[in-house]
Amino acid sequence: MFDPARFTPKTGSVLGALVALAGTGGTGSAHDITDAIFTERVGSCADYVAENTATATDVQQQQRYAASTVITTDGTTCTISSNAVPNHAFNTTGQFAHPFSPQEQSYTLPADPRATETPTALSLQTDNAIFLNGVKLDLMAAGCFGVGNGFIGCNDMATPYRYDPMGPGGEFGTDEHNAHTQPDGTYHYHGNPMALFEQATPTAASPVIGFAADGFPIFGSYINDNGTIRPATSSYRLKTGTRPDGPGGTYDGTFVDDWEYVAGSGDLDQCNGMIQDGVYGYVVTASYPHVLGCFTGTPDASFNKPPPNEG
Repeated sequence: MFDPARFTPKTGSVLGALVALAGTGGTGSAHDITDAIFTERVGSCADYVAENTATATDVQQQQRYAASTVITTDGTTCTISSNAVPNHAFNTTGQFAHPFSPQEQSYTLPADPRATETPTALSLQTDNAIFLNGVKLDLMAAGCFGVGNGFIGCNDMATPYRYDPMGPGGEFGTDEHNAHTQPDGTYHYHGNPMALFEQATPTAASPVIGFAADGFPIFGSYINDNGTIRPATSSYRLKTGTRPDGPGGTYDGTFVDDWEYVAGSGDLDQCNGMIQDGVYGYVVTASYPHVLGCFTGTPDASFNKPPPNEG
């Protein structure tokens, strides 16, 4: 059950009155999570049952929205439903190609996720995760060098030189939360949401801020390294030298292909995860792959996208 002590307001008091919800079906209590900083580190989605609300402003458009996220569980699975409105102001610095629009989205994930023998690769056909504020994570871009205008239409995952929206060469119009909109107006993150967990000077390891499509939790960036609180480091490294074809130039992180996994070079595994306090989860990192490098478990079919997706 969701406990209001598990998050704190970023500025002022945002909790308001707690309203008990009537009915059954694993629904918790109603909370205002506007600008909330989460603190809980329990690894199962079943522990986050709640009905959360927030207000968010599209700064450039000067439009205010009401956010709604409902998390329920039947004990075996969890369902996270939302209108895709974040719990924070957005689009202060973005250059969105499409206007923001609230959505109706719902995702189901296992409450007790299990690792598979072989990780599942990320793809354009599957959303990656859903954060506790009801906004999804969609890491992969449908843009590749030499395909169309470079921003859309590259739907074959075998195509080389796929742009990383978080890379130095991408011009994806993301805002201060590393997010932008898809053609239908869906707001989604491409990396660190720059919200939900303490970004600057945390005094403890980062909390769970969402869940991947396979059910494993996503933690914020900071880990407790034998009493030292520090950012976790990815085990992906930039390749050395220059690209042999395509765009040419030095490997600088503009493309996903610029990176390679080097086991043991950082804190995290190939999927950008690690075990903390007995719980496996993915960790937000400052460099590629940003949140997930692959799925350690099996992504639920509810995260499948209707093709084609060009966000």
